[in-house]
Amino acid sequence: MKMNIQTAKLELIQWLSTIDNPQIIEKIMAIRSDEKADWWNNLSTDEQKSIETGISDAKVSKLHSHAEARKAYGKWL
Repeated sequence: MKMNIQTAKLELIQWLSTIDNPQIIEKIMAIRSDEKADWWNNLSTDEQKSIETGISDAKVSKLHSHAEARKAYGKWL
């Protein structure tokens, strides 16, 4: 049976209130921090430039068809 998200949240809140182990709290805080992190900042400079180039190309309609992309990148798909 699929658990209701609100029920799961309440169970987690109750469980968190009983934790005395600082290491567990630190792990939970790290998860929370990771969720807030912007994925863009985790990309390399080359990856960021590539995405920005793609966006710029799309804005000026410098695009390739799906068939062309499959031909060029087919071995990785």
